[in-house]
Amino acid sequence: MLNFLPGPVLFIISLSLLIINTLVWSSLISLGGLVKIVMPTQGTRNAVSTVMNRFMWAWACCNGGILYLIAKIEWDVEGLEGLDKNSWYLLISNHLSGFDIAAQTYVLRNHIPMLKFFLKKELIYVPIMGLGCWALDMPFMNRTSPAKLKKNPKLKGKDLATTRRACEKFKNMPTSIINYVEGSRFTRDKHQRQNSPYQHLLRPKAGGIAFTLSAMGEQFTNLLDMTIVYPDAPDDILFGVMNGKVSKIIVRINALPVPQVDPTRYFSESEYRVEFQRWLNQVWAEKDQQIDALLQTNQNVADSADSANHTQAS
Repeated sequence: MLNFLPGPVLFIISLSLLIINTLVWSSLISLGGLVKIVMPTQGTRNAVSTVMNRFMWAWACCNGGILYLIAKIEWDVEGLEGLDKNSWYLLISNHLSGFDIAAQTYVLRNHIPMLKFFLKKELIYVPIMGLGCWALDMPFMNRTSPAKLKKNPKLKGKDLATTRRACEKFKNMPTSIINYVEGSRFTRDKHQRQNSPYQHLLRPKAGGIAFTLSAMGEQFTNLLDMTIVYPDAPDDILFGVMNGKVSKIIVRINALPVPQVDPTRYFSESEYRVEFQRWLNQVWAEKDQQIDALLQTNQNVADSADSANHTQAS
């Protein structure tokens, strides 16, 4: 390992390796997208998708190798038991850093299908990125603005129908969809602006997860509630990882029953939406308590270790 090197040197090494890793596998995935376009049947396209997902698995594994090279990270992970790569999952998680997705795909790579995101349909036209996401079967969705809906009420429900059609392929293809329900990465400034009732989390937004459940809720085996914590990381977590300044990553995964969402009621009855938001708020309150307990336990362990080292030195 290279964690004996100065932070700036580690940053240059890790940045270079991460860029190379991403360029190599994203290029192969994009080439696979070109191959997939000319495949004549859904079966052959699914076969190409399987290969593309293995490329994403390789990207996640290489990220883990880079982490091993630049930092001595302790992975404290619980909740992987019982997960199945041949099942369907909707995963919700707190969101702390641009590093989260690399950490999550690495932890989950051998336990559930590779993670997918719902993406705005406009992203499919972005060069390379759009083709790569399409090759990985990322579901693209259309979200009609409230202004357009007000002008043309007939468009109501069209987005959901379009998304359902986009997800038809997942009926016979085990799939994991991830949703960061806070909507953006946690920062203290955002936390204060929101006047968040949680100590370590932003307010969760129910719309995205409700839309996902409305589109393909009957396909999911479980809802996975994932909590990720970097107990000794600086404020800029990604920068800290790349400088070898993060020594521990804590992950907790809790498999929950899939909540049922009636799309007709959700999109037309305000009280139904409020009830669903209450359920999500309760999940988030429990997550906040869990994070606080994890941080406290980790601090107690660190304090005990420091005390033992001080005693030995004396």
